Amino acid sequence: MTDFHREFKVFEDAADLTRQMAKLILHLLNEGIQRRGRASLVVSGGTTPVALFEVLSGADLTWEKVVISLADERWVDTGSPDSNEYMVRTHLLKNKAAAARFIGLKTLDGTVGAGEAACATRIRQIPAPHDLLILGMGDDGHTASLFPGAAALRGALDMTSDIICMAVSPPAAPHDRMTLTLPALLNSRRIFVHIVGEKKRQVYETAIAGESPEEMPIRAILGQKKVPVTIWWAPTSG
Repeated sequence: MTDFHREFKVFEDAADLTRQMAKLILHLLNEGIQRRGRASLVVSGGTTPVALFEVLSGADLTWEKVVISLADERWVDTGSPDSNEYMVRTHLLKNKAAAARFIGLKTLDGTVGAGEAACATRIRQIPAPHDLLILGMGDDGHTASLFPGAAALRGALDMTSDIICMAVSPPAAPHDRMTLTLPALLNSRRIFVHIVGEKKRQVYETAIAGESPEEMPIRAILGQKKVPVTIWWAPTSG
């Protein structure tokens, strides 16, 4: 299932997916280093990428030339298990990958809205276009912290905007969030969408069958023609 901009890759299980994805990620980052002297990787939180991060953390790469950041962040202390930064530091920024530079999105500002300007300054330090952006997808069709029904969604999806990050209060999920906007997410050379399980496959099929990104924000990624997208899917977590 492939076209020029969107490819759907199926693997036997999540372990096989992890091995193959890690191999290509390392190739893309090394290619960026060889061509431009540095590379950037923007990742997402959640439990799905944990095994991938563990594999990458021990891989041979000139990690000191890699900048790692986040597609979105919960507005909680970075030491909280709910923090995406905490997850990345725990599972990726260790072993050989400890040499990479990390740029987090959580600032010391008390509210997520107050942190937008400082967060934007941080994001501008990430080499762009990003060599690779890795996204997940929620059962409701959200990606990064672009949630259906969120008051900020329309603005965050606006491709004519020069805003690169935006405060979001999800209607159903816990914690206020900071998310890269759609223009900032698409400022990437490649995008991977990493999903596992039959339910996520069904969500994906529903997403590509419809058009409204406000109903399912992942459609803004899957339907665009600016950046090649690869969907990595396995039926089981084994």
